[in-house]
Amino acid sequence: MPRKFELLIFDWDGTLMDSAGFIVDAIQRACADIGIPVPDDRACRQIIGLGLIQALQTLLPDLPEGDYPRLVERYRHYYLGQDAEIPLFEGVTEGIRELHGAGFTLAVATGKSLKGLERALDHTGLRPFFSATRCADQTHSKPHPAMVVEIIEELMMERERAIVIGDTSHDMQMAENAGVARVGVTYGAHLPEDLTPHRPILLAQSFAEVKSWLMTQT
Repeated sequence: MPRKFELLIFDWDGTLMDSAGFIVDAIQRACADIGIPVPDDRACRQIIGLGLIQALQTLLPDLPEGDYPRLVERYRHYYLGQDAEIPLFEGVTEGIRELHGAGFTLAVATGKSLKGLERALDHTGLRPFFSATRCADQTHSKPHPAMVVEIIEELMMERERAIVIGDTSHDMQMAENAGVARVGVTYGAHLPEDLTPHRPILLAQSFAEVKSWLMTQT
């Protein structure tokens, strides 16, 4: 019997990679470096998933326009300094291999830059398992539906056979805007109450739960 979903579109940070804490730390240290008030953890987590410039403008809307390049430079300095230390969530490596081996088509839609995602794919060894990727510097940032729509079109899939898996309201809203199903994970950047307004089919507490649920959908 064919499965209900054929194309699995994963977010990266906070869904596959346990990077939210590293992102928060880099933002806070960058703000301290340029002498502006340091936002709290919750505020920083809320903008994870957006493209970097959009994220910082959302977090710090009153920052003078000319200060953003310096803030971006300091953020990248701190984040890239930790890049090689950032782990995948438990069960992701094995789970991605199993899903790929079971015949699913896998893709990534992320707020990372293309260069950053390619570095992460190579570092984790997951590059061979993904058939398509879209990054915030290639098209519209989340929650615009472009990443999902472009992946579906590139892979010549049916929208009804695609599902987005992500940890933020930005992921859920992107999927909602694209008219595709969605699974929220509660172990990443956003809280369950941030995800539920966008009506995910499932709220999963671990990647193992995501994998098991996907395997049973027919």
